Amino acid sequence: MNEDKIVRLKASIRDVPDFPKKGIIFKDITTLLKDADLFAQSIDQLHDLIKNRSFDIVAAIESRGFIFGSALAYKLNKSFVPVRKPGKLPAKILREEYSLEYGTDSVEIHADAIEHGARVLLVDDLLATGGTARASCHLIERSGAKVEAILFLIELGFLKGRELINEYDILSLICYN
Repeated sequence: MNEDKIVRLKASIRDVPDFPKKGIIFKDITTLLKDADLFAQSIDQLHDLIKNRSFDIVAAIESRGFIFGSALAYKLNKSFVPVRKPGKLPAKILREEYSLEYGTDSVEIHADAIEHGARVLLVDDLLATGGTARASCHLIERSGAKVEAILFLIELGFLKGRELINEYDILSLICYN
């Protein structure tokens, strides 16, 4: 992996203080996405991390995970499965709830989206606390599939989200420690 390219990608990500609430520094990827060359480079670099791995399906977590997951699915000629927020899917669903700091949330997939025995690459833009990724992995496994790896554009290492999903193979392109 070309470290100069990673440094360039990292430099393009804007910090937005106090969003979505006070004390949070939001990593804004829209500044990366608006540059066609950097966006292409991010997809190419993510592809390089997983190109020698064997899997059947790319699943991605709503909503920014869709940006990277769908582009990778296209580049790899793999099918794409969206992992959605509640109430967004029209057919029979599987749902997995997970805990938040204050309350719960859930993710959903169509019950027929992933065939039993499939091998799945899960993609999201950011690994923070790991709760959404963990719930998404459990959802995929409940469909009878295996999570081959989880791929992130960004990992906030200081939040230790990796610890919540350490039974999976975790790949991150950019890490903030």
